[in-house]
Amino acid sequence: MLRVGLTGGLATGKSFVGRTLAEMGCYLIRNDELGHAVMQPGAEAYHGIISEFGTEILNPDGSIDRRKLAGLVFHDPERLAALTALVHPPVRARTRAELEVFENTHPNGIAVVEAAILVETGSFRDYEKLIVAVCGTEQQIERAMSRDGLTRQEVVNRLSRQMPLAEKIRYADFVIDTSGTKENTIAQTKAVYESLLRMERVGIQKVSFEKRSQES
Repeated sequence: MLRVGLTGGLATGKSFVGRTLAEMGCYLIRNDELGHAVMQPGAEAYHGIISEFGTEILNPDGSIDRRKLAGLVFHDPERLAALTALVHPPVRARTRAELEVFENTHPNGIAVVEAAILVETGSFRDYEKLIVAVCGTEQQIERAMSRDGLTRQEVVNRLSRQMPLAEKIRYADFVIDTSGTKENTIAQTKAVYESLLRMERVGIQKVSFEKRSQES
């Protein structure tokens, strides 16, 4: 089975690329959804988050209010790092478990894991190939404002705390530029998918885990 990581920055279109790859035949795992799952009451990260951030982040039903939690960490790198340390390990474990199940039933399949911080956490080393979705900064701002209802300054602040796309591209095997039309993005994604199919069929791994470790 070919394992592929998919990442990008805020509002760069990585979810659109992921959905397109899924429609083409890839098995898609969205780490954002797994992140929500491990924060549910009784799940792996739940009690640790409450211990770290307090009960004021809870909804009346005991679930974590992610908006309140986000408000506590977005302007505090240390608290964001603490949250990442609580959430990332169980998400990574769930991802590996899902990949194992898929591989057992589809040994010749292609699994794509979509995650925002694959490079930042070093998790990109778990995958044979890495796709990075990119677009212009102004497009990121406009898309995030429209999608999330944020002000321009709020988006700019969030972007300032993210790894620059130029840095992520250094680790990429494939770069998909989503700044054009949806049709253009789909065409690029199809080309990447066809490349992945060829690699899976002949068993090529262009970049070994060992080499990735040395480059980082």
